[in-house]
Amino acid sequence: MKYVLWLALVVVAVIAAWRIIQPEIMNAIFRDDLHDVAAQLAPRIGFSQPSSDDDLRAIVVRKAEEHNIHLDPGQVTLQSSGPSESRVVYIKVVYTVPVNLFVYSFRLHFTPTSGNKF
Repeated sequence: MKYVLWLALVVVAVIAAWRIIQPEIMNAIFRDDLHDVAAQLAPRIGFSQPSSDDDLRAIVVRKAEEHNIHLDPGQVTLQSSGPSESRVVYIKVVYTVPVNLFVYSFRLHFTPTSGNKF
């Protein structure tokens, strides 16, 4: 009986740890995607840029959905610098993820960015 109790305690601890670590992992992957999206916006001959900031926000929201991160376009902040032919775009996203640990719930707050501008 004692071993069953210890096994149950270990299983509960592993499940709780996974529920906390999994959003952290998804945030790290999403942050890498933000870097990729910002890097792809660099002007190159033969490639078209998103026509507006709303298009860019839609791209970021789609990338987030790929990682089960639910965003509104208002949670995506864009900042650009430089002339249009060599424009640099910085992306910042602010979101929270609810974590439910059986008897205790809380929210993890994330603010991934594509660079150091913010």
